[in-house]
Parts: sequence; C-alpha cells; structure tokens
Amino acid sequence: MSGNTLTHETAASADRFGTTRGTSLAPGRAARELGLKRSEFALAVHLGRIRTLPDEGGRGGGRVARDEIERIRAQQGFPEGLRESVRCVGTAEGAAVLEVTRARFTRLARLGLLVPVSFYVNRYRAVVWLYLVDDLRHFASDEGNAALLKGRTPEGLRDQLTEGLDLRPRNWRGRHLGFLLRRADDPWARAAAVASLLDPVEVSEVVRDPYERSHLLRFRPAQPFHGTPGSPAAQLAEEIMTAADPDEIDWLRADLTGAVDVARRQRPAPRPLRPVPTGAEHGPAPKDPYPRPPSAAPHPELHAVSQSPPPPGPAPRRSEAPGRIRGMLTRLWRAGP
Repeated sequence: MSGNTLTHETAASADRFGTTRGTSLAPGRAARELGLKRSEFALAVHLGRIRTLPDEGGRGGGRVARDEIERIRAQQGFPEGLRESVRCVGTAEGAAVLEVTRARFTRLARLGLLVPVSFYVNRYRAVVWLYLVDDLRHFASDEGNAALLKGRTPEGLRDQLTEGLDLRPRNWRGRHLGFLLRRADDPWARAAAVASLLDPVEVSEVVRDPYERSHLLRFRPAQPFHGTPGSPAAQLAEEIMTAADPDEIDWLRADLTGAVDVARRQRPAPRPLRPVPTGAEHGPAPKDPYPRPPSAAPHPELHAVSQSPPPPGPAPRRSEAPGRIRGMLTRLWRAGP
C-alpha cells in the first residue's frame, strides 16, 4: 500500500469518526439523557433496547446517535417504561415477584429454570445474582410452570440439587455470550467473544498461530468490572466468567475453531511482510505449522457464526498446565496489553 493511499484512508476514517462524534453521545451522557444509571444503560444496550454505533476501530463502541435518543424518548411510557424493562432484582425481590419462598426461588435458579442476567460480588465475597423482572413475570405467567411454583419439586430434580447442581454461572455465561455476539460486527470480534469465556490456555491450544492470537486479543470484549484487579472479589468473578464444565469447554473450543476459521477466510490476521520467493529453486511451499484441531459439536450460542459448522470429531485434549500458570495467563488475557 502506498503512502498516499494510506494517508487517504486514514483521513477518510477520521472524517467519518468526526461526523459520528458530532451526531452521537458518549455512554455517560446518553444514560443521563435517558434517565438511566450506567448499569441500566449497559444492560439496555445488551438487551437491544438501545442501539449503539461502532467506535473508530469498528469494535462495537458504545456511542448513541442523537436520533436514537429521540426515538427512545418519543416512545409511549418513557422514561418509566424503559427503566422497568431493564429492572433487575435479587433473590428476595425475585421470590416476591414469583410469590414463592427464597429457598424455592434459589432451587429454581440452581436448576437453570431462572437465568440470571447479571451478578456482582458483595462485601462478604458472596455472589449476588440478578434477574430481569420481565423474565420472572414471564415465567410466572406460563401455566406449565405452576407445579414448579406451588408443588413439590420432582424427585429427580431434588437429587440433582443434593449432588450440588448449580447452573447459574453457566447460564449467565451463555446469556452473556449471546449479548457479545449480537454486538459483534466483525468476524474477529465474534471469535474474541467466544474466547473471552475460555481459559487462555484453552485459547492458545485452539488458536496456535501467534499472530492470530495477538489479533484476537485486539478484539477482546471488555469484561464486567468486579473489584480491584487481583482482589478476591475479582478472582471470584473471573472464575464465574470462565467456562468450567468439560462439555461446555468442548463446545466453546469447537465454536472458537469455527469462528476463527470464518475470520481467517474473510479477513486474515496481519503478520510481518516477507519476501515472496519466485522460481522452482525454492521448492514447494512449506506446510502449515499451525494445523487446526478437530471440532466438537457447535455451541448453541454461535449458530450464526458460520452457515457450515465445523465437522464433528473427537474433542481435543485439554492442557494439564499447572493451575498457577493458568491463573497467570488468565489475568494477562483479562488485563490486556
């Protein structure tokens, strides 16, 4: 690419971004104009209640067009309707919405029947799960759930609870991945969304090319903030944000394989320029030093990544790296450059 061409493209990009800046609002300003807290604004964006514009890097951003602000403010019932659509409650208030005891509410959530939309770690280092009021009302209005709300929990479900079943972290990860994928407008951003739920060691085993891993890191989505980095609260939140069940890890590895393959075909990762050999004296081209691992069954949250999912095959063997190394790599991945 010539210097003139590069200068022209940079200037054009700057012009487009300057126009976006002039006709859009930053997240904080947009939240104030819509009468929302920052947490409510972020959730409204995740849920698709508020449409955002890409930033100058095309990575999803968070700016809101002035026209979008006016569209939302013109809706009937604004602002109460908007705030109610993103209202979240914990276990006590959620149980009141369902008109059940807190113990029953917790059992339903652990069984995966109530899916949390967010969480935070309180001062006692306990995880507090939050649920959309709209979701709870929908669950209560379904006649098929009447026995779960009033009757005795079926014996099979009670046995699972006795064995320690708790699907809240996994269900949150699945929902969070859906949020990230809906906002990703680049194939590498979609791949990075999947990678954000995997341990960095798993990512390095699937994406063996260091240039692709570096490019993937550039598109890593911002993680929810939970305490000072390295603090017990942050470490606990990090555990929740990282897939733990073997079958979940296999699904995500297969999803990441397929997503990177799509991104590689559509927009190869940049790498240092090398002279291209000419003539037969140079011999045949070398084999790919980073062959892709076989794929497992695709994860349901990534059906839209590719119309031709990766072929089925045995699940790749996961690394047995010591926990200390995994923890260090995880913190580097989360912290970024």
